[in-house]
Amino acid sequence: MYSLFLAAAAFIAVFFGFWKFEISSLGWSIFWGFFVFAITVLVINLIIRRRITDLMAETQEIMNEGQRKIQVMLNRFQNRPTGDPKRLMAEAEKMQNKVLAEALEFTDRLEPFRNWMPLFGKQLNTTRMQYLYQMKNFKKVDELMPKCIILDSMSASMKLARLYSNKAEIEEIEKVFNKSKSRLRYNQSALLYALMGWIYIKKNMPEKAHTTLVQACKDNENETLKRNLDRLANKKVREYNNAGFGDEWYALYLENPKIQYRRQQPRMDGRPF
Repeated sequence: MYSLFLAAAAFIAVFFGFWKFEISSLGWSIFWGFFVFAITVLVINLIIRRRITDLMAETQEIMNEGQRKIQVMLNRFQNRPTGDPKRLMAEAEKMQNKVLAEALEFTDRLEPFRNWMPLFGKQLNTTRMQYLYQMKNFKKVDELMPKCIILDSMSASMKLARLYSNKAEIEEIEKVFNKSKSRLRYNQSALLYALMGWIYIKKNMPEKAHTTLVQACKDNENETLKRNLDRLANKKVREYNNAGFGDEWYALYLENPKIQYRRQQPRMDGRPF
C-alpha cells in the first residue's frame, strides 16, 4: 500500500536523521520515527477518505436521481392504473439497470485508491457486487463475492440469498449466517434474520425458523419479525411474510412485489379526472 510505503520512508528518514546527527538517543530516535510514521498514515488516510467520500456521494446522487424517476413512474401508474403492469415493471427494471450501469461505471474513478488504503479494494468490490446484484448479473456476483468484505446486513443477506439460490447445503448457509450476524450490532440484523427464517421455511424446517426468530426479536426491534414469530408460534407457517421490509426484501430477488393499485377519488363534479 502506497500510504504505508510513504510512512515507512518518513520513519526511516526521521530515525536515521535524528540518530546520525545526534539530535536524540537511539530510543528517542525510534520513538520519533514511529510518531512520524503514524502521523503520515493518518494524514494520507484522511485525505484519501475525503476524496473517496466525495466520489461515493456523487455515485449515490446518480442512484437517488434514478430511483426518484422510477418512483414517479410507479406512483403515476398506481394512481391511474392504465396499461400492462408487466410492461411497466419491465420498463422500470430497464431504467434501473441503466442507472446501475452508470453507477457501476462511475466506480472506476475509485480504482486508483485501491493501492492507497488497506481493505479498500474489498470495499470497492462489495459496492460493485451490490450494483451487479441489483442488475441480476448473478454470474459476476458469484465471481466477485469471495473478494468482498461483508460488514453490513444487506451484503450479508445477498450472500445468503446467493447460497440459497445456488442450492448450497444448509450447514454452509448457517455458517455464513452465524458469522455475518456476529458482526452486526443491535437492530442491524433484522433483514438477515428474516431471510434465514425464510430459508428454513423453504427447507421445511419451521422449528429452526421459530428458534431463529426468537433470537431475532432479542437482537432487533422490528414489527415484521414479531409478526412472523407470532405466525410460527401459532403454526401458521404458510403466512410467513417478509413484505414488511419493502424494497430491502424484494432487492434480494427471492420474491416479486405486488403492485398496489390506488382507487381513484372522484372530484366534486363527479368526474374521475
